[in-house]
Amino acid sequence: MGKIIAIVNQKGGVGKTTTTVNLGAYLVEAGKKVLLVDLDPQANATSGLGVEHQKLEAGIYEALLGQRSLSSVIQKTSQPGYSVAPATVSLAGAGIEMVTLENREFRLALMLEEVRAAYDYIIIDGPPSLGLLTINSLVAADCVLIPIQSEYYALEGLGQLLETVNLVRDNLKPNLEIMGAVVTMFDRRNKLSGAVLEELKKFFPGKVFESLIPRSVKLAEAPSFGRSILHYDPKSSGAKAYLNLSQEVIALETI
Repeated sequence: MGKIIAIVNQKGGVGKTTTTVNLGAYLVEAGKKVLLVDLDPQANATSGLGVEHQKLEAGIYEALLGQRSLSSVIQKTSQPGYSVAPATVSLAGAGIEMVTLENREFRLALMLEEVRAAYDYIIIDGPPSLGLLTINSLVAADCVLIPIQSEYYALEGLGQLLETVNLVRDNLKPNLEIMGAVVTMFDRRNKLSGAVLEELKKFFPGKVFESLIPRSVKLAEAPSFGRSILHYDPKSSGAKAYLNLSQEVIALETI
């Protein structure tokens, strides 16, 4: 049975999609079968894996609305063992259109049950908001991974996100766990980065990953070539950080 991880933070620009795409690539490199579910209407994870979302007839949106089966919209990527349920522009309206649907908070969870057995990991790239799509990703997930940028306002908004996680736990998914937080855009030379990391460790005792994702030009460039950092520049500091993060995530299975 595949483990389902929702990668969420309603604050944009925190390295959420970068983390989803690259964690997935290194899990596949470790021999796991991975499905990335792109729930972000910007479709950056889809294009970051080399899938041209503008040319697709259908994506995750049509599956959520019940117009297509999930398996019929899944695309293979250039990395064998790594698939994506792509986002398309139409996903932007999904939050509103789903409001009237039956079981609206459970649409994604029910769909993923169909394909779950075919993958070791299903990772969901949540949208940068706390709307119905984010609720769907939390209800579908076994656990939540929160990327947090090491900057001054990083912990602002975290309370709001945790409140949403608790609401989902109380009302819709009692066994939803927080897998942990990963610090992104970390700059060792910057005192503030260190201070944010310490704050976070107090906030989430024992739940902050050791792997620190550096601020990196290579990580920022890779998506424009439709590649993960593993295939763009495997010797870069960003590549090593995501390799380490994938090992930490796999190690959690054996605890």
